Amino acid sequence: MSVVSMPAARIAPESELEQIVQLAVTLSGRMARLHLDDIGAAIAEALRQIAWATRVDGCQLLEFSASGSVARTHLPAGSDGAAHPPFQEAWLVARLSRGEAVAISRPEERPHDATATHDSPRRQAACSILGVPAFVAGQVVCALVLGTDAVPRRWPQPLIERLQLLSEILGAGLQRDRDESALRANVTMIERLNARLAADNVYLKEEIKNRHDFDDIVGESAALRLALARVSQVAPTSSNVLLLGPTGTGKELFARALHERSRRHERPLVRVNCAALPPTLVESELFGHEKGAFTGAISARQGRFELADGGTIFLDEIGDLAPEVQVKFLRVLQEGEFERVGSSRTRRVDVRVIAATHQDLETAVAEGRFRSDLYYRLCVYPIRLPSLRERPDDIPRLVWFFINRRQRELGRHITKVPQSVMDALQRCPWPGNVRELENVVERAMISSSGDTLHLDEPSPAGLAGSARASRAAESDNLDSVQCAHIESVLERCGWRINGTGNAAERLGVHPNTLRFRMKKLGVVCPEGRGRQSQPSANHG
Repeated sequence: MSVVSMPAARIAPESELEQIVQLAVTLSGRMARLHLDDIGAAIAEALRQIAWATRVDGCQLLEFSASGSVARTHLPAGSDGAAHPPFQEAWLVARLSRGEAVAISRPEERPHDATATHDSPRRQAACSILGVPAFVAGQVVCALVLGTDAVPRRWPQPLIERLQLLSEILGAGLQRDRDESALRANVTMIERLNARLAADNVYLKEEIKNRHDFDDIVGESAALRLALARVSQVAPTSSNVLLLGPTGTGKELFARALHERSRRHERPLVRVNCAALPPTLVESELFGHEKGAFTGAISARQGRFELADGGTIFLDEIGDLAPEVQVKFLRVLQEGEFERVGSSRTRRVDVRVIAATHQDLETAVAEGRFRSDLYYRLCVYPIRLPSLRERPDDIPRLVWFFINRRQRELGRHITKVPQSVMDALQRCPWPGNVRELENVVERAMISSSGDTLHLDEPSPAGLAGSARASRAAESDNLDSVQCAHIESVLERCGWRINGTGNAAERLGVHPNTLRFRMKKLGVVCPEGRGRQSQPSANHG
């Protein structure tokens, strides 16, 4: 039954014990530092050293399952397991798995029920056997078993105690391996469950979107359904989209719907309001700049295109881009390349572009204010957003949507909207579209102290120039509509342009941009109004 080659020289008992103690110290430190994948090889090498130190013919580690059977047999490094079967006689396994130590010096000391191994009839039972079980957390994990073939061997108590220590060190290593394997199995199971939950979450989100349409895009009118149908068609692709329509129709909501239904939805949607950017900083905002590129550039900065890499960039009011920026923007669309301001290094990005404008870009192209090649790059798939006056049937849904979204914040509990109020809202031309309707509903909620919504003013728009707004709404002239809307917002704000809640903020533009448009459209502040509308001397 010899499993390792033993030296011929006999080792003194004192030297034998000293070697086992030294082996225990070395093995204890090694097992604590070992990577779990190396524990099996370390146990095999330890068994080889134990066999050599104790001068035995056989040395094995029996690993037990939870039921007490032998789950695995560890053999010394370099041994032939097929030629030398393990110690697995039933009586021996039963005692060791119960935590009983076994020490047999002569064959006649074997119990009456002990027989030779049935799996190997030609093999004689070991002459001497020592088995010491190892306990970890009160459970028998394994047992170290030593044996001799022909020469009887006595097992003194000091030797048994030291081999017990070695057995427990090996058992602790096995338990680490078991715990790690169980942990890995649990992690795998958790990952599998997380993947299933993620798939279920995607499915449920799709179900919610299918049932509730496009989140915050409210309405069922034919004009709105047509626009949403076009969104559904183009969203899964990477094609550029141009959103057309008057101010306040919800272009940003449509851009978010396009992004969320695209393959890029896990990457960012970066929004840029081109009209709100100072002309001198547009290029830096879009493409970034290097440190020292201009006065005030105290550090390098990523541009919006870099931030949107792998995702989507939404360029609102694209018609306000300066001609010199349009050239560089065209290069990004064509090649996916650009340079930061102050840098010669070419950078590459993969970005889907969604652009939006209330302007007539075809007219701007004909007048030379907008590059034709850029226009055709942007207008791969145009989507026209209907104005609110084209979808009056959606106004009741929008009114209740705004009420439910804001009443908790405003401390209101509106449960009724009189039909007369709803009729008045549906008759209004709404030059400011959905954004203006939202402002009117919010103002009415603030003025309504009970559970019934009352308009703050006799006319929904509450404008001195409501008749002019109506005429402009009936006109197809874009400047007339824009002029009426700007005047209506200025009137509600007391003709104040700057400051929180005033005209520029409500219109979503920079104050200087608003002043420029007022001058262009001929909008003049009435005498004695809007003292805050003019910039201070310090700001030009």
